[in-house]
Amino acid sequence: MTTPPLRSASSVGDQVNRLARLFETALRQRIAAHGVVPGQFPALLALFERDGRTQRELCEVASVDQSTMAKTLARMRRDGLVREEPDPGDGRRTRYHLTPAARALEPELAAAGHDVIAQATHGIPAAMLAAFDQTLAEMARNLVQPPARSTGSWPSTYGGVGRPGAGTAASGR
Repeated sequence: MTTPPLRSASSVGDQVNRLARLFETALRQRIAAHGVVPGQFPALLALFERDGRTQRELCEVASVDQSTMAKTLARMRRDGLVREEPDPGDGRRTRYHLTPAARALEPELAAAGHDVIAQATHGIPAAMLAAFDQTLAEMARNLVQPPARSTGSWPSTYGGVGRPGAGTAASGR
């Protein structure tokens, strides 16, 4: 079986990646005045939710590797957003805490995040957004779990988007 070419317009991965870049650009425009960059945003949100997390915990929340988070945290320390403290239960671990300056940014950063979401979702019915949210969650779950087995074919529930035969009689569309 020959693998057909993958085209940007029909690739769900490419579309999600493009959407993520657009979100990042919109967020960057809104948070730059606060001295924060989009790469720091997930760590800040996680620390706003629960201060004192470890680097590993922040990696899991942000879905980034250890080296990326280490660089992000180093920049956040440099910028006065976080401080390090040894874990009281295990001195080998470091816990990251928001500085008062970072804590003071929470309302503005939350508003910026809400503004970007409102812009992106403007005019889209709530039912469509709920279905999209559920779909994204299921796709993320699929990607973090090891595949059961590779069949080399697209699941029938994919609906034809980005799979061979999409938009043709062969796909039922």
